[in-house]
Amino acid sequence: MNNILIQIIPGENGTLSVKIPFHPGLLACIRSIPGRRWNNDAKTWHIANLKESLDKILLAAIAAESSVYIGRHDPFSLPEEDHIYLLRRSLAVRRYSRNTIESYVRYNRELLLFTGKNADEIDQDDVAEFIYHKIREKNISTSTVQIIINAVKFFYGEVMHKNFPCDIQAPKKDKKLPVVLSKSEVAAILDSIGNLKHRTVLMLIYSAGLRLNEAITIEKNDIDCDRGLIFIKGAKGRKDRTTILSEKFKILLDAYVRTYNPDKWLFKGHDIGSHISGRTVQYIFSTALAKAGIAKEATVHTLRHSFATHLLEQGVDIRYIQELLGHQSPNTTMIYTHVSTARIRNIKSPLDT
Repeated sequence: MNNILIQIIPGENGTLSVKIPFHPGLLACIRSIPGRRWNNDAKTWHIANLKESLDKILLAAIAAESSVYIGRHDPFSLPEEDHIYLLRRSLAVRRYSRNTIESYVRYNRELLLFTGKNADEIDQDDVAEFIYHKIREKNISTSTVQIIINAVKFFYGEVMHKNFPCDIQAPKKDKKLPVVLSKSEVAAILDSIGNLKHRTVLMLIYSAGLRLNEAITIEKNDIDCDRGLIFIKGAKGRKDRTTILSEKFKILLDAYVRTYNPDKWLFKGHDIGSHISGRTVQYIFSTALAKAGIAKEATVHTLRHSFATHLLEQGVDIRYIQELLGHQSPNTTMIYTHVSTARIRNIKSPLDT
């Protein structure tokens, strides 16, 4: 068995709550069950408590080599689970983002599981051994190492109120330049997509320089066609901002709205009241990248990098690019001066002179 876990919780009125991680086979199984419902807040599927439904899930679990836990208690329950709850609550009260909350909870829980110790028994050597294990087994990045260190420091300092001497120094971040697509490569990616919805979401990300989470959670009313602006609410750092609305995108958007008639979310998900998932958009992009025959190691976020670089090459002042991207510091935006090739292409090699 691998680390994929399905939790089935018996509910009232002949229902079952099913929690599963993202897995194509398991998702296809759940979606094939008649009458299933998705609770976006609890991240849980609700199905009827029927033998045929359970049989389907168990067969899918076997195919996915996953574990199945049936019961009301958290399968990761530990003596320290009350502390984990306090960690989640403390992070939520301080208005940390959902992704940060889940990361901090996950890594602290994994640390306890890895060591088999209670929270008050954890020491610096345990943390170092855990990080070494993650690097060796999962090849985690330097930024992930920093997240783990921050998660541990927050848990023991702010929740456990323990003078925890976590003096582990995070490695310096790799000074890697972002991958950037040329305008022709972006066009090839968009042209390779036949599905109107899929093409619209990727064109929005590139044309406005959005982060993935900003694109999937954008609402129909956030787009002001008359003023040519897009309003981004509660972006990174809980900041609102506005960005530009492309004239070409407006044409595609009009066709999209007439076809799909979105209500609240501009890009609706499979289930009522939900928006499209980030994983779905990543899959759309990777498929389009392959169809376009582009070998660069690009992700959806590469479209945002490309947006900023192309604006810089057009001569747009970097301070305006900073505002459009929602960067707090101009130093963050300055990275694009290192990948812009406009001035470099005007320099002649001494071989050519």
